[in-house]
Amino acid sequence: MSDAKAPVATAYPKRKIQLVDFLLSFRWIIVIFFVLPFSFLYYFSIYLGDVKSERKSYKQRQMEHDENVKEVVKRLGQRNAEKDGLVCTARPPWVVVGMRNVDYKRARHFEVDLSKFRNILDIDTERMVAKVEPLVNMGQMSRVTIPMNLSLAVLAELDDLTVGGLINGFGVEGSSHIFGLFSDTVVALEVVLADGKVVRATKDNEYSDLFYAIPWSQGTLGLLVSAEIKLIPVDQYVKLTYKPVRGNLKELAQAYADSFAPKDGDQDNPSKVPEMVEGMIYGPTEGVMMTGMYASRNEAKRRGNVINNYGWWFKPWFYQHAQTALKRGEFVEYIPTRDYYHRHTRSLYWEGKLILPFGDQFWFRFLLGWLMPPKIALLKATQSEAIRNYYHDHHVIQDLLVPLYKVGDCLEWVHREMEVYPIWLCPHRIYKLPVRPMIYPEPGFEKHKRQGDTEYAQMYTDVGVYYVPGAVLRGEPFDGSEKCRQLELWLIENHGFQAQYAVTELTEKNFWRMFDNGLYEQCRRKYKAIGTFMSVYYKSKKGRKTEKEVQEAEQEKAEQETPEADEPAN
Repeated sequence: MSDAKAPVATAYPKRKIQLVDFLLSFRWIIVIFFVLPFSFLYYFSIYLGDVKSERKSYKQRQMEHDENVKEVVKRLGQRNAEKDGLVCTARPPWVVVGMRNVDYKRARHFEVDLSKFRNILDIDTERMVAKVEPLVNMGQMSRVTIPMNLSLAVLAELDDLTVGGLINGFGVEGSSHIFGLFSDTVVALEVVLADGKVVRATKDNEYSDLFYAIPWSQGTLGLLVSAEIKLIPVDQYVKLTYKPVRGNLKELAQAYADSFAPKDGDQDNPSKVPEMVEGMIYGPTEGVMMTGMYASRNEAKRRGNVINNYGWWFKPWFYQHAQTALKRGEFVEYIPTRDYYHRHTRSLYWEGKLILPFGDQFWFRFLLGWLMPPKIALLKATQSEAIRNYYHDHHVIQDLLVPLYKVGDCLEWVHREMEVYPIWLCPHRIYKLPVRPMIYPEPGFEKHKRQGDTEYAQMYTDVGVYYVPGAVLRGEPFDGSEKCRQLELWLIENHGFQAQYAVTELTEKNFWRMFDNGLYEQCRRKYKAIGTFMSVYYKSKKGRKTEKEVQEAEQEKAEQETPEADEPAN
């Protein structure tokens, strides 16, 4: 793309046009007249609920939280393990923010309602910790903390992303090269276990194994009911520098690494490392690297400085605004901090171009931009099975976590096999921990002293691949399932990881080649999750899950001997 323009045609056979192609070309009608208005009403109702909650004292919110936890414990106690299905939340499948179909809820299951857990319970400015419930989203967090000149250490870009999803799954943001993934900023977790016991897990108490095992577990070890998360001080603006780069993909990857990782290895020096980092690859020969530092209001308003109040609904979509650096050259501007955090929300990165082909035009942004973005859940709710399957086969949404020194190889693979642009680059640390959780750095990485690495963490990058492959844009055949399988094998061979919200073709064997299951399975047995919660593989697996299939898998796990705990990661 840069804006969804097909590359030059080549001599490949044309793909047969299907009915679903016709339906998708007019899907914007449903989006404009149904999805956008109802999304606005939904967001407004949630906002009113958040305001009502914020008017309560922290003490009152905590009392209500305690009562709601008792209701969860009571509900779990009502389950008959022999008659009822496995436990999962009562949230409808289409509400999940992600591309994979939540097919595991189609089998018989025992629902536990967590819909009341959407409150900020405390902002502790002495400990610099926010205590929040799992359905608190990023928009809600930034609305409360930014006026206090505080923020979560890692605040994911999309408003809709929830604390629970970012902890049980994964979350990354422009500050992750300093603080790691969202789960790395967690101080404590309050979890209801399979037997109804409520525990508080930290990295150094008796439940430390559970603390390290929950990230990436997709809620299959227990029910998360609150989390304490690290806060950091922030200023009112972000001073953002846009730097255009040109060259081949390996050269673009090196320019990206150089934008935030000192070649002398001084990665923890704040005078050498920006506070925010992001890269956009717009094609095989050009990209824009963005680095940011927090700035005061006084600095932003000095004569000659440019302020971009990006929160206005009629502003150009951020990825297109950044792309102008390719023509303008390097430039600097000041963006209000909250506007910066949610810069990709309105356009859903660049997926908005698929949902509304004219959504980036000025007339639409000015007249209807205030209705954006469409609620992802409503987009999914208005999709037929045929449209969902079409997206899986002819569309790519993947977040690929790869070592920094392999980003160039990854970009070349994606270009060769998928030809998807733009590509998002966001660096993040993976820490060397006293145990080995599901994702972990390459053994012995610290001996190589590669750019971006430290003794205690390896620098990775989230390579975000979102859009329609070039072959599909040209009307050529594209086997999305096969390309996904090939991509997953490439990740396994290169010690990379695939975000679990995305569609996966992994077999169970390959799933556990990509992720480490030692600590996870140990906790599954220790905390009696087997037979109560579905395993993370079956929860992530593509396709429908029959009750028999799931129960047999759980029974097999239960009958296996308890494996010895993994050795600490090197």
